[in-house]
Amino acid sequence: MKILLTAINSKFVHSNLAVKYLKEFTADLPYEGKIREFSINYRVENVLKEIIEEKPDVVAFSTYIWNVEMVTRLANLISMLDPKIELLYGGPEVSFDSRVFLKDNVGHYIIEGEGEKTFREFVEFKLGNKNIDSIKGLHYRHGDNIYSNSSRPLMDMDDLVFPYREEDDLNNKIVYFEGSRGCPFNCKYCLSSTTHGVRFHSVERSLKELQFFIDKEVTLVKFVDRTFNCNHKYSMAIWDFLINSDTKTQFHFEISADILKEEEIELLKKAPEGRFQFEVGVQTTNDQVLKNINRFVNFSDIKEKVVELLSIRNIKQHLDLIAGLPGEDYISFVRSFNDVHSIRPEEIQLGFLKLLKGSSMREESGKYGMKYSPYPPYEILSTDTLSYEELIKLKKVEEVVDKYYNSHKFNNILNYFYSKFETPFIFFSELGDFFEMKGYFNRNIGNSEYYKVFLDFNMEVLKADNRVLKDVIKYDYLSFNKKRGIPSYIKGEINDDIHKKIKDKYRSEYSFKEYSVENFSIDMDKYCNKNVIINTESYYLVGNNGEMIRIFF
Repeated sequence: MKILLTAINSKFVHSNLAVKYLKEFTADLPYEGKIREFSINYRVENVLKEIIEEKPDVVAFSTYIWNVEMVTRLANLISMLDPKIELLYGGPEVSFDSRVFLKDNVGHYIIEGEGEKTFREFVEFKLGNKNIDSIKGLHYRHGDNIYSNSSRPLMDMDDLVFPYREEDDLNNKIVYFEGSRGCPFNCKYCLSSTTHGVRFHSVERSLKELQFFIDKEVTLVKFVDRTFNCNHKYSMAIWDFLINSDTKTQFHFEISADILKEEEIELLKKAPEGRFQFEVGVQTTNDQVLKNINRFVNFSDIKEKVVELLSIRNIKQHLDLIAGLPGEDYISFVRSFNDVHSIRPEEIQLGFLKLLKGSSMREESGKYGMKYSPYPPYEILSTDTLSYEELIKLKKVEEVVDKYYNSHKFNNILNYFYSKFETPFIFFSELGDFFEMKGYFNRNIGNSEYYKVFLDFNMEVLKADNRVLKDVIKYDYLSFNKKRGIPSYIKGEINDDIHKKIKDKYRSEYSFKEYSVENFSIDMDKYCNKNVIINTESYYLVGNNGEMIRIFF
């Protein structure tokens, strides 16, 4: 018997932890379990072809909001081509209305909730060693009827089997690791609020498994724990181990900044630069809105800890905001954005509320006049305090913030414009409107065009001169792009005599096959470090890797 464990990931670099758990949890049983991972960017016809060529007896789909539409299309096509292939679904998208989903779609089985033990018993059933009606957590179709067995209790974390093997190719992949399940908080929009309590692996087991990733020289390990630092003893042990490990692997954690203890911050100060990345769910800086979603914390507490971490400059921080939360209007969200921007984290992620199946936020949607799409990912369309038109404005801001702020390739350019607008939000909002007016959201634009946008924006919106801005753009462009392709709109000319003097002076230190000379009409050091414009020529050696070296002659 062959079961094809099928994952449709949102990006090629992602991997699916769930199917790996299922395969390893049943590795000792006498059946063929095979994992196939695809991306939602693949053509359905190509995925179908590869599934059919596997000749499976059962196709098991790992189902989420981002892939459920593709999964159901594939299921229909598989059923049409070969009705003998049975279809099994699992995952959060089918765990809260399992009977309805099975009634409305082709397929035979649904695993509800945590799947490892249920899947193992399902395999035993297919091998003839188990009665189907005894499998807790399983819904199934028999003839025209759908049956639901009793729910399965939550697992002990140490019953899980480590889902990775030595022969796994983990190159160029984001590798996911789970140290705990559950969340201590009860945020109304999150599915973690539907279960109570947090379960952890033992520290000893976690350290052993993390060493596996270090030995394999994995690039990035992303902890999927909902609130990694909710257990002080556990987080201290993990962080201390990773800080003292000899590795270039990066580790990503979702944390709640307000509960960070001073002892933890003191430990984190010792982390090598770039070793850790933190994702902090701010969601809103409006304390009343935080209460509306069952987050009983003040933004001031979050800000204090985030700023303290930023001050040690060794941990990259990613701060999240969610638009469409109950009780938050446009003005409040704008204030939240400016509050978060004032901290100047490495990344600001603007998300939009999704009313997930099973979440209490969906159940309370009528209370706040929420209209949301009935189609995955169930995104908010409007509330009684935020209109659809205002959400569309925020979508434009989200796109330009992600492109320009989060990439860190335009920092000096952004600083140039911040002083020309009352708030950062107004700047990004105006830039988003400009993008829409020019049609840039509807077509792909080249790398150099992303820089040229600012010259056009400066002239057409601010009616300002581009002399200084051209230098600022050139500096940022050369810091991240090869000089060989520098656009004509920022390309400068250097006097031949000056060029010769510079080469004669620095030839013994630098190879001019690897470095070129660029000039600017202002003192770029003063501008970049102090945001001061001094009209005097400055010269730099520009390395092929974007290195900028100030020179004097």
